Amino acid sequence: MSIISSYKNLLRRSPLARTVSWIVLLAGVVFLFRAVSHNVKRKPNIQTINPLIGAPGDEMVITGSGFGSSRGTSYVEIAGSRITSSAYKVWTDSKISFILPSNVQDGLVIVGTSAGKSEPAFFANEIGIPVAVRMDPGSSIPTIASVSHNAAVIGQVITITGSNFGSARGTSEIYFSANRDDVAVFADGGNGDRNGTFIAANESDFDYVSWNDSEISVRIPDGAASGSFYIETNHGSSGTRKININYPSGKKQYENKRTYVIQVAADISNHVATQESSISLYIPKPVITSFQPYAELNEVYPDPFIVDDPFDMIHKKQLNQISNVKERFSQTYVVSAYNVKSGINPLKVKEYRDKSSAFYSRYVSSDSCVQLENSAIQLLLDSICGKEKNPYNMAKLVYNYFISNYEISDKVRTGDISFLDLIRRKKGDAYDFTVLYTALCRQAGIPAVPVAGILVQDKSEVKPHWWTEIYFEGYGWFPVDVALACGLEFNPFKAIEDRQEFYFGNMDCQHIAFSRGFHQIKQSSLNSKIVYRPRTYALQSIWEEAGDATSSYSSLWNDPIILGIY
Repeated sequence: MSIISSYKNLLRRSPLARTVSWIVLLAGVVFLFRAVSHNVKRKPNIQTINPLIGAPGDEMVITGSGFGSSRGTSYVEIAGSRITSSAYKVWTDSKISFILPSNVQDGLVIVGTSAGKSEPAFFANEIGIPVAVRMDPGSSIPTIASVSHNAAVIGQVITITGSNFGSARGTSEIYFSANRDDVAVFADGGNGDRNGTFIAANESDFDYVSWNDSEISVRIPDGAASGSFYIETNHGSSGTRKININYPSGKKQYENKRTYVIQVAADISNHVATQESSISLYIPKPVITSFQPYAELNEVYPDPFIVDDPFDMIHKKQLNQISNVKERFSQTYVVSAYNVKSGINPLKVKEYRDKSSAFYSRYVSSDSCVQLENSAIQLLLDSICGKEKNPYNMAKLVYNYFISNYEISDKVRTGDISFLDLIRRKKGDAYDFTVLYTALCRQAGIPAVPVAGILVQDKSEVKPHWWTEIYFEGYGWFPVDVALACGLEFNPFKAIEDRQEFYFGNMDCQHIAFSRGFHQIKQSSLNSKIVYRPRTYALQSIWEEAGDATSSYSSLWNDPIILGIY
């Protein structure tokens, strides 16, 4: 008898067999329905948008479902206008974030995918909403009444008077129109897109001289241009005021922007899993400068211990929570950098007048990285410059001396070796060239700072790199890459006809900076164990710090990698 005949006889004789068969059949139908439904794309569904009321430059976050694991051809539309691809920061199946464009209007917010359009949510542009004046003076927005100068030069101090500036600066900023080739001109004097249109005064350059509730003294920052400026506090932004910026020594140009997606990571593994001691990692952030005005955190894992440190993303974790299997600490940034074209007139460069300022003192003095105590530096400077006193001429004489007398090595030397070896050996790496050049400029009374970061090669390859910025009064920072001028191996995106001429005052957009000057980090405990990483992509005193009870663990720091170039 066949199996089918036996099964039919069983169904006729047994009610239980018939019941079980129906249950199996029903379960199969349900399973098949769910499998088919799972493969059908879900129509996007918006649950929340934040903010409901916002302004250009704000980050909007949309949560919901059915958005898709990546953006692809999907889009977000506000008031009938689609958000451009460069504005998106995050796109997952349940979350989308992007920067609101300068022309955003009131209207419906819709997410569109290949499965269809979501039900709309509503967004309002706060600029067009009337705001009642608050009676509480403690929460009033800043107001500018007057400014001491209608025209100024880079580095000049202007005084702004008004009200509601705050008794101390705190996190408040003053923004000036930026000197960049892609900056839009707003006829109405509006703030526009702050990331693309304005540049903040720089605390590292001592631009903020004094600050109280009714009066601010601030230096015109490097990279500023004629146009508007405004004050931003945690209570809001002031109206804009016009100011003309003059360039007595010539005007730099910032052009040909490139945008990079950069990942920085370190791997930690714990060989003694019961250790209760903690470890702290100080992972450098890209810096904000006039040539690198945008560096936005896109993703970080795991959640950092301190996220708002100006120099580093600080992670802290108990070692007993890390197994032999390594744990990766990583962060991803979107960074924009510009070519710098000097435009300087050497005949107009003058000696420094304000030698008593904190800025001048800081950048002509010795520090942990640029050590000036060795008499060999002064002897070498005297032999190169003689009686020359003009800052530009002295900087160029030193630059030409490097090109004629020193040999560059593509291989970075290991260990904490003195940059002064270059004087004796006549050969060194980009770090030696940069720090010695910086030291000679400082010894000559020229403000100078070593910059550490990465050099982006063609085909998205990178390597740690160092260069110098020197400062001319009335002009601003002047980039100098003596290592590239001396023949360091490098593949520029665009051919450079004469490197020796180009890298004195000009800079390509393939330099990404992670530190300007040496960042001295204080130990959290005198007994903690620290790791210092010399000659790498940032200049800082501590990279890792472990508790004194730590017996062993392993760490691997990776050079930054490029995930995308736009």
